[in-house]
Amino acid sequence: MNETLQSLMHEATRLTQAGRLGEATEAIQRALSGAFKSVPVASPSSERQIANAPQLAVDASPSILDGVVLKRAVEDDVRTAADEFISGTYTHAGHAHPYKLYVPPASAIRSLPLVVMLHGCTQDPDDFAAGTGMNTLAKEQGFFVLYPAQSKNANPQRCWNWFQHNHQQRGSGEPRLLAEMVQSVMQTYGIDPKRVYIAGLSAGGAMADIVAAAYPEIFAASGVHSGLPSGAASNVAEAFAVMKNGAPAARPNEKSQRFGKPLGAVAKSRTSVPTIVFHGEQDQTVSSRNGDQVVAAVLRSAATNNTDPHASSADPSVEQGVSTGGQRFTRSIHRSESGAVLAEHWLVHGASHAWSGGSATGSYTDATGPDASREMLRFFFEHPHADAG
Repeated sequence: MNETLQSLMHEATRLTQAGRLGEATEAIQRALSGAFKSVPVASPSSERQIANAPQLAVDASPSILDGVVLKRAVEDDVRTAADEFISGTYTHAGHAHPYKLYVPPASAIRSLPLVVMLHGCTQDPDDFAAGTGMNTLAKEQGFFVLYPAQSKNANPQRCWNWFQHNHQQRGSGEPRLLAEMVQSVMQTYGIDPKRVYIAGLSAGGAMADIVAAAYPEIFAASGVHSGLPSGAASNVAEAFAVMKNGAPAARPNEKSQRFGKPLGAVAKSRTSVPTIVFHGEQDQTVSSRNGDQVVAAVLRSAATNNTDPHASSADPSVEQGVSTGGQRFTRSIHRSESGAVLAEHWLVHGASHAWSGGSATGSYTDATGPDASREMLRFFFEHPHADAG
């Protein structure tokens, strides 16, 4: 490191310690302007450079430049970069798995939440982002959105493999892949560990339910839209049966050829996280009974596993409403005896297999329904993780 740069960095450190952030920022900018105009900003699969980064002295996470660790110095009036929707890959078990990541404006200034969105069959991240409008809300409210992409190699219809037993548990298959991908993004972008959430549509909703239950230390809450309960099927034939009729109820001593356990044992042994469910009453692809069963599994596990020692089987509070698009809905809120919300269920009357309140720019959306994206976010941010961080 040359003496001019070194002296400027020492001066910036002194000014920062003295609380003179404006002068410290100017000192670091002077140091960098002559030496690092073309240094790439560290970010997975992104070719952004300092010229396109926030107009600050340094990057979002500590950057090592010639042996000096530069940390962010921020003032309220410092300009920040515009939002971005970038492509990336995460390598797992020797394979590269693509994703898209929405990075909101001002993301470098503070630790922000992360919402993970799992698309449905035949969809991809761009389609799902367009249909749910989640990037627009992320820009408005200030959070990251991660869209993992399922490949045709893993499933010809790009469905998440929620119906295969090796993809239904912690430490294996797609749940492990998704959890590790999320942790990588969290580390890279300094995500707030208390505000990490996961949601999905259809097969993506089923996988979101599995992943949240398998990794409750990561996810503070989950959203299941037109999805199915964890562990409801173990092959394609069972998957279609459950999609049509819901999971079969467990009976005493009834054995499943899938796991050698009573039917429903997988759902019973799950760990509960607060969950919001949306489902169309007239869904002909995934019966709305599945939405009821997702909620039932959350409530059952909250009591069985003592995740809430005051979990109650009392009747939920129920309200009827009509969306701005004229769609009727029933909203049921399930609380513990202590008043904590365990689950929220939206049954959208007359609706089919589509993201409620979504945009026609994406597939499988119904613009007339209540806004599932906004309601999920409201539910999520009401539930920060009590134990993370």
